[in-house]
Order: sequence, then C-alpha cells, then structure tokens
Amino acid sequence: MTYRYKTKGTCSQLIELEIDDDQTIKKVAFVGGCNGNLQGISKLVCGQKIDDVIKKLEGIKCGFRQTSCPDQLAQALKQVKESF
Repeated sequence: MTYRYKTKGTCSQLIELEIDDDQTIKKVAFVGGCNGNLQGISKLVCGQKIDDVIKKLEGIKCGFRQTSCPDQLAQALKQVKESF
C-alpha cells in the first residue's frame, strides 16, 4: 500500500511510503530536504519492519529543531501503523 505524509518542521515537505501487508517497508521517498542523506536513510530502512524503524529514528533532532527528517519518517510510520 502507498502512503503520503506531509512533514512538519523539516526542510523536506513530504514522505511517500510503500508498505507491504506484513508491515515491511518497501520504498521511501522524501520530497525536499538533504537529498543525499535522505536517499541513504531511504535505502537503509527498506526491507525493515515498521516497529524497528520507529524505535531507531523516533526522537532524532536536527540542529535547534525539535524534529528531523528521520523523526518525521518515524511519525509517518506510526500513522501508517494505525491504519493496519
């Protein structure tokens, strides 16, 4: 299933996710933000379970901000999880 999440408080504006029925992440694409870093994060989380990624990324901050692109990915995944 494909999901879209509008980010809050980050340079990226949107996260597009593709998740399998068994809650495995198939694809992650960020719109905006630090392209190279976000491509790296996307590749690292593909093939992992939603819960594992949330545990690793939730709470990461970017500089003075209270969130980050990885944290926003965790928030997006928490929202996706609720729909299962």
